[in-house]
Amino acid sequence: MAAPLFFWLFSLVSISNVAIGTSIPMDIFVLAGQSNMAGRGGVSHGVRDHYVPPKCSPNRQILRLSAKLEWESAHEPLHADIDTGNVCGVGPGMAFANEVVRARGGSVVVGLVPCAIGGTRISQWIRGTPLYSSLLRRAQESLKEGGTIRAVLWFQGESDTLRTSDAVAYGGNMKKFIMDIRSDLNIPNLLVIQVALASGEGQYIEEVRKAQLQLNLQNVKCVDAKGLNLKADKLHLTTTSHVHLGLKLANAFLAS
Repeated sequence: MAAPLFFWLFSLVSISNVAIGTSIPMDIFVLAGQSNMAGRGGVSHGVRDHYVPPKCSPNRQILRLSAKLEWESAHEPLHADIDTGNVCGVGPGMAFANEVVRARGGSVVVGLVPCAIGGTRISQWIRGTPLYSSLLRRAQESLKEGGTIRAVLWFQGESDTLRTSDAVAYGGNMKKFIMDIRSDLNIPNLLVIQVALASGEGQYIEEVRKAQLQLNLQNVKCVDAKGLNLKADKLHLTTTSHVHLGLKLANAFLAS
Protein backbone atom coordinates (compact mmCIF):
# COMPACT_ATOMS: atom_id res chain seq x y z
CA MET A 1 0.00 0.00 0.00
CA ALA A 2 2.99 2.33 0.40
CA ALA A 3 3.41 3.04 -3.32
CA PRO A 4 -0.22 4.06 -4.00
CA LEU A 5 -0.25 6.22 -0.87
CA PHE A 6 2.94 7.95 -1.96
CA PHE A 7 1.51 8.58 -5.43
CA TRP A 8 -1.68 10.10 -3.99
CA LEU A 9 0.22 12.35 -1.58
CA PHE A 10 2.50 13.42 -4.42
CA SER A 11 -0.54 14.19 -6.56
CA LEU A 12 -2.09 16.36 -3.85
CA VAL A 13 1.14 18.30 -3.43
CA SER A 14 1.28 18.82 -7.18
CA ILE A 15 -2.29 20.11 -7.23
CA SER A 16 -1.79 22.50 -4.32
CA ASN A 17 1.27 23.94 -6.04
CA VAL A 18 -0.52 24.04 -9.41
CA ALA A 19 2.25 21.92 -10.93
CA ILE A 20 0.30 19.38 -12.90
CA GLY A 21 3.08 17.19 -14.23
CA THR A 22 1.50 13.79 -13.72
CA SER A 23 -1.60 12.07 -15.04
CA ILE A 24 -4.09 12.69 -12.26
CA PRO A 25 -7.52 11.08 -12.58
CA MET A 26 -10.16 13.78 -12.69
CA ASP A 27 -13.88 14.19 -13.15
CA ILE A 28 -13.99 16.83 -15.88
CA PHE A 29 -16.92 19.16 -16.55
CA VAL A 30 -17.31 21.51 -19.50
CA LEU A 31 -19.06 24.81 -18.66
CA ALA A 32 -20.66 26.33 -21.75
CA GLY A 33 -23.33 28.80 -22.84
CA GLN A 34 -23.58 32.53 -22.35
CA SER A 35 -23.38 35.16 -19.61
CA ASN A 36 -25.25 33.39 -16.82
CA MET A 37 -22.86 30.45 -17.12
CA ALA A 38 -19.83 32.72 -17.46
CA GLY A 39 -20.99 34.44 -14.26
CA ARG A 40 -22.29 37.92 -13.62
CA GLY A 41 -22.82 37.62 -9.87
CA GLY A 42 -21.45 40.65 -8.05
CA VAL A 43 -21.01 42.70 -11.24
CA SER A 44 -22.75 46.06 -11.47
CA HIS A 45 -22.22 48.66 -14.19
CA GLY A 46 -19.10 46.85 -15.37
CA VAL A 47 -17.51 46.69 -11.91
CA ARG A 48 -17.05 43.49 -9.88
CA ASP A 49 -17.49 43.62 -6.10
CA HIS A 50 -14.99 40.75 -5.49
CA TYR A 51 -17.24 39.04 -2.94
CA VAL A 52 -16.86 35.26 -3.10
CA PRO A 53 -19.45 33.18 -1.19
CA PRO A 54 -18.03 30.38 0.99
CA LYS A 55 -19.51 27.73 -1.31
CA CYS A 56 -17.49 29.21 -4.17
CA SER A 57 -14.17 29.25 -2.31
CA PRO A 58 -11.06 27.73 -3.91
CA ASN A 59 -10.37 24.09 -3.10
CA ARG A 60 -7.14 22.24 -3.87
CA GLN A 61 -9.28 19.45 -5.34
CA ILE A 62 -10.78 21.77 -7.97
CA LEU A 63 -8.82 22.81 -11.06
CA ARG A 64 -9.69 24.86 -14.12
CA LEU A 65 -8.35 24.77 -17.65
CA SER A 66 -7.03 28.24 -18.39
CA ALA A 67 -7.21 30.07 -21.73
CA LYS A 68 -3.62 28.89 -22.24
CA LEU A 69 -4.84 25.27 -21.94
CA GLU A 70 -3.05 24.73 -18.64
CA TRP A 71 -4.54 23.25 -15.47
CA GLU A 72 -4.45 25.64 -12.54
CA SER A 73 -6.18 26.12 -9.21
CA ALA A 74 -9.79 27.15 -9.84
CA HIS A 75 -11.16 30.37 -8.38
CA GLU A 76 -13.77 32.99 -9.17
CA PRO A 77 -14.29 34.38 -11.70
CA LEU A 78 -13.83 31.12 -13.61
CA HIS A 79 -14.35 32.74 -17.02
CA ALA A 80 -12.20 35.85 -16.57
CA ASP A 81 -9.75 34.83 -19.31
CA ILE A 82 -12.40 33.19 -21.53
CA ASP A 83 -15.31 35.67 -21.74
CA THR A 84 -12.85 38.50 -22.18
CA GLY A 85 -15.27 40.95 -23.78
CA ASN A 86 -17.24 41.20 -20.54
CA VAL A 87 -16.63 41.66 -16.81
CA CYS A 88 -17.12 38.27 -15.19
CA GLY A 89 -18.14 37.57 -11.63
CA VAL A 90 -19.50 34.67 -9.63
CA GLY A 91 -21.13 31.92 -11.68
CA PRO A 92 -22.52 28.47 -10.87
CA GLY A 93 -19.30 26.54 -11.60
CA MET A 94 -17.43 26.77 -8.30
CA ALA A 95 -20.51 26.04 -6.17
CA PHE A 96 -21.17 23.04 -8.41
CA ALA A 97 -17.61 21.74 -8.09
CA ASN A 98 -17.41 22.23 -4.33
CA GLU A 99 -20.66 20.32 -3.86
CA VAL A 100 -19.41 17.43 -6.03
CA VAL A 101 -16.18 17.28 -4.01
CA ARG A 102 -18.13 17.41 -0.75
CA ALA A 103 -20.46 14.61 -1.81
CA ARG A 104 -17.82 12.36 -3.32
CA GLY A 105 -15.21 12.65 -0.61
CA GLY A 106 -11.51 13.33 -0.34
CA SER A 107 -10.25 11.34 -3.32
CA VAL A 108 -12.02 13.19 -6.13
CA VAL A 109 -10.30 15.86 -8.21
CA VAL A 110 -12.67 18.00 -10.29
CA GLY A 111 -11.50 19.71 -13.47
CA LEU A 112 -13.58 22.59 -14.85
CA VAL A 113 -13.33 23.67 -18.49
CA PRO A 114 -14.83 27.17 -18.85
CA CYS A 115 -16.11 27.91 -22.37
CA ALA A 116 -19.10 30.27 -21.98
CA ILE A 117 -19.28 33.57 -23.85
CA GLY A 118 -21.82 36.28 -23.04
CA GLY A 119 -24.44 37.39 -25.56
CA THR A 120 -24.21 34.34 -27.83
CA ARG A 121 -27.07 32.60 -29.66
CA ILE A 122 -27.35 28.84 -30.07
CA SER A 123 -26.62 29.22 -33.80
CA GLN A 124 -23.14 30.47 -32.83
CA TRP A 125 -22.45 27.15 -31.09
CA ILE A 126 -23.26 24.70 -33.88
CA ARG A 127 -20.56 22.52 -35.44
CA GLY A 128 -18.13 24.50 -37.60
CA THR A 129 -18.47 27.80 -35.74
CA PRO A 130 -15.53 29.33 -33.84
CA LEU A 131 -17.26 28.81 -30.48
CA TYR A 132 -17.95 25.14 -31.18
CA SER A 133 -14.39 24.59 -32.39
CA SER A 134 -12.97 26.30 -29.30
CA LEU A 135 -15.16 24.23 -26.97
CA LEU A 136 -14.16 21.02 -28.73
CA ARG A 137 -10.47 21.89 -28.63
CA ARG A 138 -10.59 22.78 -24.94
CA ALA A 139 -12.55 19.64 -24.08
CA GLN A 140 -10.07 17.46 -25.96
CA GLU A 141 -7.11 19.23 -24.35
CA SER A 142 -8.61 18.64 -20.89
CA LEU A 143 -8.19 14.90 -21.37
CA LYS A 144 -4.45 14.95 -22.06
CA GLU A 145 -3.50 14.81 -18.36
CA GLY A 146 -5.92 11.93 -17.79
CA GLY A 147 -9.45 11.90 -16.50
CA THR A 148 -12.93 11.60 -17.98
CA ILE A 149 -15.40 14.20 -19.16
CA ARG A 150 -18.41 13.51 -16.95
CA ALA A 151 -20.82 16.16 -18.24
CA VAL A 152 -21.38 19.34 -20.19
CA LEU A 153 -23.15 21.98 -18.10
CA TRP A 154 -25.08 24.28 -20.45
CA PHE A 155 -26.79 27.59 -19.61
CA GLN A 156 -27.71 29.55 -22.71
CA GLY A 157 -30.70 30.83 -24.65
CA GLU A 158 -31.34 34.35 -23.36
CA SER A 159 -30.16 35.78 -26.69
CA ASP A 160 -32.50 33.44 -28.60
CA THR A 161 -35.57 35.11 -27.07
CA LEU A 162 -35.31 38.21 -29.25
CA ARG A 163 -36.57 36.80 -32.57
CA THR A 164 -39.33 34.32 -33.32
CA SER A 165 -37.12 32.42 -35.79
CA ASP A 166 -34.40 31.84 -33.18
CA ALA A 167 -36.87 30.71 -30.53
CA VAL A 168 -38.62 28.30 -32.90
CA ALA A 169 -35.31 26.82 -34.07
CA TYR A 170 -33.87 26.49 -30.56
CA GLY A 171 -34.87 22.90 -29.83
CA GLY A 172 -33.50 21.56 -33.12
CA ASN A 173 -30.25 23.50 -32.78
CA MET A 174 -29.72 22.30 -29.21
CA LYS A 175 -30.38 18.69 -30.21
CA LYS A 176 -27.86 18.99 -33.06
CA PHE A 177 -25.27 20.56 -30.77
CA ILE A 178 -25.56 17.69 -28.29
CA MET A 179 -25.36 14.99 -30.95
CA ASP A 180 -22.39 16.64 -32.64
CA ILE A 181 -20.35 17.20 -29.48
CA ARG A 182 -20.96 13.60 -28.40
CA SER A 183 -19.82 12.39 -31.79
CA ASP A 184 -16.73 14.63 -31.99
CA LEU A 185 -15.64 13.72 -28.45
CA ASN A 186 -16.45 10.05 -29.07
CA ILE A 187 -18.60 9.93 -25.93
CA PRO A 188 -21.97 8.67 -27.25
CA ASN A 189 -23.79 8.94 -23.92
CA LEU A 190 -22.12 12.09 -22.63
CA LEU A 191 -24.31 13.60 -19.93
CA VAL A 192 -25.61 17.08 -20.74
CA ILE A 193 -27.25 19.10 -17.99
CA GLN A 194 -28.92 22.16 -19.45
CA VAL A 195 -30.53 25.02 -17.55
CA ALA A 196 -34.03 26.19 -18.43
CA LEU A 197 -34.05 29.97 -18.64
CA ALA A 198 -34.98 32.26 -15.79
CA SER A 199 -34.89 35.33 -18.04
CA GLY A 200 -34.25 36.55 -21.56
CA GLU A 201 -33.34 39.52 -23.70
CA GLY A 202 -36.62 39.43 -25.63
CA GLN A 203 -40.25 38.40 -25.46
CA TYR A 204 -39.91 34.74 -26.49
CA ILE A 205 -38.66 33.38 -23.17
CA GLU A 206 -41.41 30.81 -22.79
CA GLU A 207 -40.85 29.47 -26.31
CA VAL A 208 -37.17 28.82 -25.56
CA ARG A 209 -37.98 27.39 -22.13
CA LYS A 210 -40.47 24.98 -23.69
CA ALA A 211 -37.82 23.75 -26.11
CA GLN A 212 -35.37 23.24 -23.24
CA LEU A 213 -37.83 21.49 -20.95
CA GLN A 214 -39.16 19.22 -23.69
CA LEU A 215 -35.85 18.21 -25.28
CA ASN A 216 -36.11 14.45 -25.62
CA LEU A 217 -32.63 12.94 -25.78
CA GLN A 218 -31.14 10.13 -23.71
CA ASN A 219 -28.90 11.27 -20.85
CA VAL A 220 -29.94 14.90 -21.11
CA LYS A 221 -31.17 16.52 -17.90
CA CYS A 222 -32.77 19.90 -17.38
CA VAL A 223 -32.43 22.07 -14.28
CA ASP A 224 -34.96 24.89 -14.07
CA ALA A 225 -33.64 28.33 -13.09
CA LYS A 226 -37.11 29.86 -12.97
CA GLY A 227 -37.76 31.34 -9.55
CA LEU A 228 -34.14 32.20 -8.83
CA ASN A 229 -33.56 35.87 -8.06
CA LEU A 230 -32.36 38.20 -10.80
CA LYS A 231 -30.29 41.34 -10.57
CA ALA A 232 -31.77 44.76 -11.30
CA ASP A 233 -31.17 44.19 -15.03
CA LYS A 234 -33.79 41.41 -14.94
CA LEU A 235 -31.45 39.27 -17.03
CA HIS A 236 -28.60 37.99 -14.88
CA LEU A 237 -28.73 35.91 -11.73
CA THR A 238 -27.66 37.37 -8.41
CA THR A 239 -24.62 35.98 -6.62
CA THR A 240 -26.82 33.97 -4.26
CA SER A 241 -28.82 32.59 -7.18
CA HIS A 242 -25.63 31.48 -8.94
CA VAL A 243 -24.74 29.50 -5.82
CA HIS A 244 -28.21 27.94 -5.66
CA LEU A 245 -28.01 27.03 -9.35
CA GLY A 246 -24.59 25.45 -8.87
CA LEU A 247 -26.00 23.26 -6.11
CA LYS A 248 -28.98 22.27 -8.30
CA LEU A 249 -26.61 21.31 -11.11
CA ALA A 250 -24.50 19.28 -8.69
CA ASN A 251 -27.55 17.46 -7.37
CA ALA A 252 -28.63 16.64 -10.92
CA PHE A 253 -25.18 15.23 -11.69
CA LEU A 254 -24.90 13.28 -8.47
CA ALA A 255 -28.32 11.70 -9.10
CA SER A 256 -27.34 10.57 -12.59
